[in-house]
Amino acid sequence: MNLTTEEALSKVPEVTLVFWIIKILATTLGETGGDALSMSMNLGYLLSTGIFAAVFLAAVIVQIRARRFHPAIYWTTIIATTTVGTTLADFADRSLGIGYAGGTTLLFGLLMASLALWYRTLGSVSIDTVGSPRSELFYWMTIMFSQTLGTALGDWTADSAGLGYEGGALVFGVLLALIAAAYYRTKISRTVLFWAAFILTRPLGAVVGDLLDKPLHAGGLDLSRFGASAVLLSAIVVFIAAFRQRPARLSH
Repeated sequence: MNLTTEEALSKVPEVTLVFWIIKILATTLGETGGDALSMSMNLGYLLSTGIFAAVFLAAVIVQIRARRFHPAIYWTTIIATTTVGTTLADFADRSLGIGYAGGTTLLFGLLMASLALWYRTLGSVSIDTVGSPRSELFYWMTIMFSQTLGTALGDWTADSAGLGYEGGALVFGVLLALIAAAYYRTKISRTVLFWAAFILTRPLGAVVGDLLDKPLHAGGLDLSRFGASAVLLSAIVVFIAAFRQRPARLSH
């Protein structure tokens, strides 16, 4: 039986330039927003993680129960993963004392395990196959791990590796440019390139977010975390409103 047009569409957006712009804005917002709650409001990493995790779970439930792709719901869920990823990574790295390298290694292992389990269970980790509640659960679990990993990796690059926020942003920007070049000039799996880019946009957002809100003596611009978050959120809303995003088509 042929799929109808509605059935053949995913509930995740088509991957376009606008998608990547909003993704980077969202990851940067995740850093400033997470820091605003845990640091500026002095709620700490654990309580902030609990709050953001509750928001994330609620957003995922709404996203999965939705009958079709809704940009506002999708990007709300993405933002929720970036904020909880920020505070969760900070809690693991700093409060638990495993350090940036330890946190990065642990989270990378969890991310790879998530992708492996997804592939073993459903046979593909391509976003072109995200069309059922089961595949959506794997999709959001993988994104959750990737966002948390990105925070730890960004902090490790900027702090432990000594590159600073500008240096870290340059490194991740160059890596993303290389992935873009590989997309257009090589036959490397599009699924591999997508997840590589998706993962690397998070540490880019992390170091840019830190650059915006960290104190001057720490190499940041010392901007208000709430102000920076408001500007980033406004930019996301503008992009969502100004550019129509189509759902990805399911492969069949």
